Amino acid sequence: MRRFTSISILSLLCAAYACTDANSSSGTSGSGTAETLSGKPVQITTAADRSSALTSSSLDMTSAPLFEDILTLDKDEKFQTIDGFGAAITGAACYNLMKMSAEDRTEFLTRTYSVDKGFGFSYIRISIGCSDFSLSEYTCCDSRGMENFALTDEEYDYIIPVLKEIIAINPDVKIMGSPWTCPRWMKVRSLEDRTEYNSWTGGQLNPEFYQDYAEYFVKWIQAFADNGIAIHAVTLQNEPLHRGNSASLYMSWQEQLEFIKTAAGPAFKNAGLDTKIYVYDHNYDYSDDPEQAEYPLNIYADPEASTYIAGAAYHNYGGSSDELLDIHSQAPDKELIFTEASIGEWNDGHNLAKMLPQNMRELGLGTVNKWCRGVLVWNLMLDSEKGPNRPGGCKTCYGAVDIDKSNYKSITYNSHYYMLAHLSSAARSGASRIGNHGFAKSGIACGTFLNPDGSIGAVILNENDSVQNLSLTAGSGQYINCRIPANSVVTLRWSEASGTEVQDI
Repeated sequence: MRRFTSISILSLLCAAYACTDANSSSGTSGSGTAETLSGKPVQITTAADRSSALTSSSLDMTSAPLFEDILTLDKDEKFQTIDGFGAAITGAACYNLMKMSAEDRTEFLTRTYSVDKGFGFSYIRISIGCSDFSLSEYTCCDSRGMENFALTDEEYDYIIPVLKEIIAINPDVKIMGSPWTCPRWMKVRSLEDRTEYNSWTGGQLNPEFYQDYAEYFVKWIQAFADNGIAIHAVTLQNEPLHRGNSASLYMSWQEQLEFIKTAAGPAFKNAGLDTKIYVYDHNYDYSDDPEQAEYPLNIYADPEASTYIAGAAYHNYGGSSDELLDIHSQAPDKELIFTEASIGEWNDGHNLAKMLPQNMRELGLGTVNKWCRGVLVWNLMLDSEKGPNRPGGCKTCYGAVDIDKSNYKSITYNSHYYMLAHLSSAARSGASRIGNHGFAKSGIACGTFLNPDGSIGAVILNENDSVQNLSLTAGSGQYINCRIPANSVVTLRWSEASGTEVQDI
């Protein structure tokens, strides 16, 4: 496994000349930005064998295609709006980031989140209270009574400082919150056996505390707002059909429906919050529980509850992403977002040759091309011992990047980071996914986007063992001609409106 150490921001600006630093913390050749490319279209390439890793090069536009295979983009055929791409900023990730030197941390976060000096990651997921990658088990109201609500040291010492640094780099970044459990004093063993259940793991929300728990969400959103951090969206329960996580809460669709309808929805409305509410937040297969199949649709079917809901969130630890197509077909007015995937020992997560194409095919393009407005993966950064994590949580997970615990400096970049960097570079927040036609070939997958500034982005995966030559056009008589290496991912970004000028990448 190749590892990299930190370099200065100045060295991130040499993409136009394809500079290479084998010891760079970026793990790449070049920065993936285009201002240094004299306004020309940019191609960013990552090969599964790491012969190129987010390597930038400039392209020329031509008045005729140079290659026989032509992909035509249709800017008038618009699908969903893109909210963004990113990773979870867990307590563990924040702990590792805060162990870095301030200079190294700023370089990494700038490279990751900056729109003009980096790849422009634009979405973050955080836990409401603890997760299985927190520094301790806690909620923000562990003493009975909502008058005892307060943010904790983990938020103030780790999560909020990191979020503020990211927001200073990218003020438009979106933040989603998800709880792993309600406060334990709100739990019962089951809805049939309503004895108090004083455990972090499992249990169900006592309906007697629906109003209190709704207030808990409101207070949490307001507390972050008081610290200068706007919460764009929440899900009401991480993995509601998973009873066994180190911190967890079972919540059937029937429970979530009643909680939204009678408590959470009205509480958000009465508090004047515009924070979006997403339901579900679990696997495509609904944990193979037939009573919970099509979980979101059962909630949408209630007209009153549906008014409070933006859409549904999904993970990929079970089932097929084709479920997204089914849910969208039955509820086209509701949003979809992908909120968690992980790599680790169980799926050979450090094997880039295997995981880069698989992640881009199934997780990146495989969810965006099935109506997801964004893609979020699990921990942004774990240490070289896969932590810190909690007892009962995942002991075999890797982060999007892993940092060497011996020095908190050397970083290994994994497939999730490369996938997100390619997607973020092609589609800025507010972009529209657009249609493409005229080219289809086995082993090739692509996603195409129209950005708010008028620039066009494309992400192309080539899983073949040979180079694919391809010309792209948006129908204006101008062509981008690119060579897509074997077993690689390529991002292209250009603006036809101005001929060659590319803005804000």
